[in-house]
Amino acid sequence: MVVKYRADHVGSLLRPKELQDAYKNPDLTPEQRTELANKHILRVLARQKDLGFKIFTDGEFRRRGFMSGFHESVEGLDMDGSIARAWQGGNAAPSGRLTGVVVDRIRQKKRLAKEEADFLTQYSPGDIKITLPTANQFPAIAYKRGLSERAYKTYSEFLWDIVPIIRSEIQALVNEGIRYIQIDAPRYSYYVDPKWRRYIQDEMGVNTEAALDEAIQVDNKCFEGINRQGVVLAVHLCRGNNQSKWYAEGGYDPIAEKLFNRLNVDAFLLEYESERAGTFEPLRFVPRDKAVVLGLVSSKLPELETGDQLQRRIEEASRYVPLDNLTLSPQCGFASVMEGNLLTEDEQWRKLELVANTARKIWGTT
Repeated sequence: MVVKYRADHVGSLLRPKELQDAYKNPDLTPEQRTELANKHILRVLARQKDLGFKIFTDGEFRRRGFMSGFHESVEGLDMDGSIARAWQGGNAAPSGRLTGVVVDRIRQKKRLAKEEADFLTQYSPGDIKITLPTANQFPAIAYKRGLSERAYKTYSEFLWDIVPIIRSEIQALVNEGIRYIQIDAPRYSYYVDPKWRRYIQDEMGVNTEAALDEAIQVDNKCFEGINRQGVVLAVHLCRGNNQSKWYAEGGYDPIAEKLFNRLNVDAFLLEYESERAGTFEPLRFVPRDKAVVLGLVSSKLPELETGDQLQRRIEEASRYVPLDNLTLSPQCGFASVMEGNLLTEDEQWRKLELVANTARKIWGTT
């Protein structure tokens, strides 16, 4: 069996209003915010246990967004929006500011997820999942031609400078007993959507296939030398997840053979909740020693799927990947950013309950 957990979820959960308000309140101290986060993390850990999950996250409640741990851990990025961005055109909007742009060589000043891991190690009722952004996430959004060359001559030079930071964090988490590490990798969706493939070629000035090859090499380098015994190392392929919006569409066909065979992970968390993801046919390229986490439940829409719908789709996917190599989850997190998607906490928990119940019905366990 290559699957340890039949009921899974991508990581982030809707943050309660009290916690959202705390992050927006400049009068609260970091200690007060931490105390509030602790309270709500304990609550969602208990809820996950009640639903029967065997893998636990803190809902990413300590983060402003899924990649903010990196932003807070390094120097060299302009996070204050001191760089002006002027809109163009006759009805141009007022000038805005660019944030998170690399303007100096990055230097790590602290760990990405140590506080999260320390608290979960003490209080989680079971195995812990920690999510980390892929190194590939940042050059795609932080390297701006005309601004970033002062720090790095090329996009690629910046990309490879991130690798030691992510690799050392993975190693530290494994050493601390974390049994499930998930790399969140929205940028692979650039290679399935024609408009983003053009962006890579035209705006980033990089050959698309060469960029995909380098992206896989970079992620594999982050996994190099890690003791994988008893650890699930997985990647989540996302098409964008911000307040129920997305930015990319397209099936996995353009990347399936190369990505599924070359990326050195144990499991792929794949979005399959809508027609934006295409068919299950590309799953025929998944090696038999790897698992596929089918993201069949929408974390964007409040409408609840049915168990029969999920069973039919799992049966369809099993024509390409053995049932024993499959598991089930929502397609993405419920709150990749602080504000979260457009559904209620109650609707969120009903969806997670459906995931757990369906897993028990199909595989006899969560």
